Amino acid sequence: MPTPHDPYVRVRGARENNLRDVRVDIPRDTLTVFTGVSGSGKSSLAFGTIYAEAQRRYFESVAPYARRLIHQVGAPKVGEITGLPPAVSLEQRRSAPGARSSVGTVTTLSNSLRMLFSRAGEYPRGAERLDSDSFSPNTAAGACPQCHGLGRIHRTTEELLVPDPGLSIRAGAIAAWPGAWQGKNLRDVLDALGYDVDRPWRELDPADREWILFTDEQPVVTVHPVRDAGRIQRPYQGTYMSARRYVMHTFADSRSRTLRAKAERFLTSAPCPVCGGSRLRPEAMAVTFAGRTIAELAGLALTDLAELLSAADGGDAARVLTGDLLARIGTVTELGLGYLSLDRTAPTLSSGELQRLRLATQLRSGLFGVVYVLDEPSAGLHPADTESLLAVLGRLREAGNTVFVVEHQMDVVRQADWLVDVGPLAGEHGGRVLHSGPPAGLADVTESATRRFLFADAPAPVREVRGPSGWLRLHGVDRHNVRGVDAAFPLGVFTAVTGVSGSGKSTLVGQVLAGVLADRQTTDGPEQRGERAAPGCASAEGLAAVDRLVQVDQRPIGRTPRSNLATYTGLFDVVRKLFAATGTARERGYRAGRFSFNVAGGRCETCQGEGFVSVELLFLPSTYAPCPECHGARYNAQTLDVTLRGLNIAQVLDLTVESAAGFFEDTPAAGRSLRTLLDVGLGYLRLGQPATELSGGEAQRIKLAAELQRARRGHTLYLLDEPTTGLHPADVEVLMRQLHGLVDAGSTVVVVEHDMAVVAGADWVIDLGPGGGDRGGRIVAAGPPSEVARARESRTAAYLRAALPLG
Repeated sequence: MPTPHDPYVRVRGARENNLRDVRVDIPRDTLTVFTGVSGSGKSSLAFGTIYAEAQRRYFESVAPYARRLIHQVGAPKVGEITGLPPAVSLEQRRSAPGARSSVGTVTTLSNSLRMLFSRAGEYPRGAERLDSDSFSPNTAAGACPQCHGLGRIHRTTEELLVPDPGLSIRAGAIAAWPGAWQGKNLRDVLDALGYDVDRPWRELDPADREWILFTDEQPVVTVHPVRDAGRIQRPYQGTYMSARRYVMHTFADSRSRTLRAKAERFLTSAPCPVCGGSRLRPEAMAVTFAGRTIAELAGLALTDLAELLSAADGGDAARVLTGDLLARIGTVTELGLGYLSLDRTAPTLSSGELQRLRLATQLRSGLFGVVYVLDEPSAGLHPADTESLLAVLGRLREAGNTVFVVEHQMDVVRQADWLVDVGPLAGEHGGRVLHSGPPAGLADVTESATRRFLFADAPAPVREVRGPSGWLRLHGVDRHNVRGVDAAFPLGVFTAVTGVSGSGKSTLVGQVLAGVLADRQTTDGPEQRGERAAPGCASAEGLAAVDRLVQVDQRPIGRTPRSNLATYTGLFDVVRKLFAATGTARERGYRAGRFSFNVAGGRCETCQGEGFVSVELLFLPSTYAPCPECHGARYNAQTLDVTLRGLNIAQVLDLTVESAAGFFEDTPAAGRSLRTLLDVGLGYLRLGQPATELSGGEAQRIKLAAELQRARRGHTLYLLDEPTTGLHPADVEVLMRQLHGLVDAGSTVVVVEHDMAVVAGADWVIDLGPGGGDRGGRIVAAGPPSEVARARESRTAAYLRAALPLG
């Protein structure tokens, strides 16, 4: 019977997601790590059960009206939890930060700096004192009116918009315009307005060219489309939009990363002529502290900013505010991020840097007696950075807190006081606690997938290093902190790009190399496939050897529950056609569209195909309940009458990939998709599993599976950014077999990676560094893993040596 001083968190009857009536006791005031393969149920236990219950209990003490204003995860499916203190959650946030987000806003250090200038700044004689908002470029009070607080202005020119003036408008002279119907519509509108769309661009009147490209007018005209054979096209009202207006609108407002990237190619960027790039109004820039403006302080590395603030003189307000700033900066620099500046924009940060900045913000609170629940805090971290992370987690525990960590990194697991291993496999084959105790006790649990990696004594198998079939070379790479670098990527092999967080790996691979290849793919003509200038570098050569670029990242495969595994892979199209071909469907005249829950007809109209309805509870937060009409099936009764081999469409979507592979064994089109999903270790996912429920690692493997099922034509270069993030070592083995299989089939694979086991198994390693930020951005070593492991300047070398077969 638990007592008020019971030192354990005791969970009884946890049934969240795939958990099987879990019963487990976990000691408080420890560093406890939850392990298990992807989909085993460890996050369901740590976050979905323990943290969710702690949050629910806390919110019971909050006024009912206030609860409606706070996002709540809902009550977990659990019998009882005792001994549970208040909890703080730090989950991974994979959404891309906006251009206005910076190191200062992520850490809230900008708030303290603005307050310092507002209260203790040196103002010009006679100037009014400004409030802190006046020092923020993200507010109307502080933002430069010319650039709206962005610091840069974007312009375009005729040369950018019309790269080939020998073409006519109808032939595509205005390269900035969209393709397909939208571009045809703009050309037809111009034709209807009386402009000659068939003459070469250079022969048009200069005034007409100026209006076509740069006018802000949006005239509406009746368009009479040219009739195609067999098609009737009625006249319609078309609105004209100039090329500049289209580009600026797309760049500013489009949610599509691809469209924004295309629009950016037609723009030039320059510092704002009014604020000089400071982003602020002149009134704010006239205020100084220690002889510097707020823009100058925000541009200093955090270590330099701390030195300046420590030496600054001032009154009581200045001492209090600088003391607070120094304490906050200290937490960030302790995690190895002292090279960053407050004005460094968030989109230019690596995932490892962002993760540690958010962690530093959470750890600054100074709470004790709290349960911190962290989701893979080592994700995206170099082994050297992981050591700093472990030191911080240890301090949290020593301060009287309990630290629960969901983790795959074995170096973190080995430092744990207590280990909860969930498994043995994923989905319906997992959901059991295999071990709860000190890590050493896992050695006796034979069915644990973690055991083999935690106590690995046998050396890694020796693999013969492949030789390159050619080289792709980048000359004069100049982007972010990568300055004047020449880089050579071997073709036909597996290459790992390594380095500490912020050393420039993602810049070199994800931005410059990917940008060069993507830019080449958008050009026409074989003459442009040789050596040429490219985005982010002076020139590139060897591009002709690559026929296709495939980037596989961890961004979600969909933003709403309507997108799922089956829709993304194209499997849903095959399934709907199979249902439409059944006897019942043909008798009733049902076509494939009838079996989509996204359109009217076959879906349940009560829930609009969602499967659930929102229930308003007045002063309590809204909750969701299964639809009373379809009971969560998402389809109406008539659609569910149609069955395929005894299952209706809702039941098929509820099958796991593993079960579906057997069900569709005789359907080649479906079998191919399902086999590739099994090959990348996703057999436990349900076909209809919403995209919003998938982890970043799962999303990445689904994208890879979608690529694997396509017919391969020509030489493909695959770029992957930290593909092992969020994966258990057993899942990493499955993924690596697939990637090495791509290389064996004649492709090239380049990965940005921190997992030394993956790096040790590569054919070629490019190590950047030696540090992060301004102390990085150079290639310190390149060659086979055995050579890089001996590089004296490399911070990766020591960890790579330990992972090599002879390490």
